[in-house]
Amino acid sequence: MIEKAVNPATLNGQTLAYLGDAVYEIAIRRHLIKCGVVKPQVLQRRATHYVSAKAQASLITKLQAEHLLEAGELATFRRGRNSKSHTKAKNTSLATYQLSTGFEAVWGYLELLGKHERIHELTEWCIKTVENGGIDNYEFK
Repeated sequence: MIEKAVNPATLNGQTLAYLGDAVYEIAIRRHLIKCGVVKPQVLQRRATHYVSAKAQASLITKLQAEHLLEAGELATFRRGRNSKSHTKAKNTSLATYQLSTGFEAVWGYLELLGKHERIHELTEWCIKTVENGGIDNYEFK
């Protein structure tokens, strides 16, 4: 296989979310380990505060409410949210799963564009929001 440049605008939302899930997950794992959380069972439990479908749905809703997404990111979120899934949402509603997929699509889109500084900026915002209780009991639509 030979890698070639890919225009993320040509990919469906599920494909972008597949990549974005990994990009965001690695950033959260790195953050937790650098904060001194090193036991695997504790890492997994703590990570869910940032990476669960509910957390991601809350974060993307809040990002939109605070107008923090650029036009291309917002369009990508909508593509991810509206994409047809061939898997069933586990332990969450379909609406939450769709929002979470849209969230992950944004990270995948930015990764393929090579916008690592923007990924870092949005991820830092998400980390601070979670750690400051910004999504505790957050109602999203």
